[in-house]
Amino acid sequence: MSTKDFIEKDFYKVLGVPKDATEAEIKKAYRKLAREFHPDANKGNTRAEERFKEISEANDVLGDPKKRKEYDDARALFGNGGFRPGPGAGGGQFNFDLGDLFGGAGGAGGAQSGSFGGGLGDVFGGLFNRGGAGTTRTQPRRGQDVDTEVTLSFTEAIEGATVPLRMTSQAPCKACSGTGDKNGTPRVCPTCVGTGQVARGSGGGFSLTDPCPDCKGRGLIAEHPCTECSGSGRAKSSRTMQVRIPAGVTDGQRIRLRGKGAPGERGGPAGDLYVTVHEGEHKVFGRKGDNLTVTVPVTFTEAALGGEVRVPTLGGSPVTLKLPPGTPNGRTMRARGKGAARKDGSHGDLLITVEVSVPKDLSGKARDALEAYREATADEDPRAELFEAAKGE
Repeated sequence: MSTKDFIEKDFYKVLGVPKDATEAEIKKAYRKLAREFHPDANKGNTRAEERFKEISEANDVLGDPKKRKEYDDARALFGNGGFRPGPGAGGGQFNFDLGDLFGGAGGAGGAQSGSFGGGLGDVFGGLFNRGGAGTTRTQPRRGQDVDTEVTLSFTEAIEGATVPLRMTSQAPCKACSGTGDKNGTPRVCPTCVGTGQVARGSGGGFSLTDPCPDCKGRGLIAEHPCTECSGSGRAKSSRTMQVRIPAGVTDGQRIRLRGKGAPGERGGPAGDLYVTVHEGEHKVFGRKGDNLTVTVPVTFTEAALGGEVRVPTLGGSPVTLKLPPGTPNGRTMRARGKGAARKDGSHGDLLITVEVSVPKDLSGKARDALEAYREATADEDPRAELFEAAKGE
């Protein structure tokens, strides 16, 4: 969670409690919501899964007295993303983009020492374990996260698959080893003295920082710019990797693969890879969460007299469905454990819907038999109850 998100998210609203709620009230609200939106109770419901994450995140902060105080102090200082200066700053509220304050590189910048009297480090240091005012962009930087998509067949989504993914992302330039200088000897930027940032006054007794315009925030200047990356030290890199998609993924699901994104800079860790899965359709089977669906034609005699019907399964042996006498058209029956795989290793079910098949052409013998049946049941009116019910209100 970024500092900007930490300030802007209203965790009290997420849990549905007032800002002066006691620890017991917070715990009670969290337990109630956690039971309601827990993934185990909402199989295949991605919205419930996201809501559960929000609830857990809010409880992680508000359920810890120290973190809660830091959160309350931060919200009081910045409000809804706006800085509230003290009396010496001219009064009123001065709004600015939090991105200007914390920088665009995940908080690598921050205000210079003394700008806020060390307050930012006090408020956020304990919660995020940041370096505070002394943190600069010359330190190792984490690589960017990469988003990609993959389309799987219906069977691959159910059973899992290993697929090749070709990705293009920013990486250290191979020609100059990421230095930006073709000789590999860049010099420290004299404007920012290697910090990658310059201060700008904003009035009211405080200052903000911007990326250095001379070194573009790198802290280094290439005397002899690399011709491959134009002195930036970064270049596009393409690679193909084999990615394992777990069994039971659903259409639109987003999978996170840690450390498989763009490489870091100056020894920093790689970013993460996010894969959005698209699922193809099947000619026979459908899907409802962890359950598979199939429609099976049966004859009139099988439905009326009962019988055994063989039903195909996805990638397995057929199952035998026992139809009781008088099975109505559209009835759904269940073959347990023949559905999609779950995270815990179990499987959903196969939902089998019976569809009575009406023949288009009849032989003379079959027609005579049906005529005899019609005469035998001439006194039965299947629509009698329908008309009786229609007479009511």
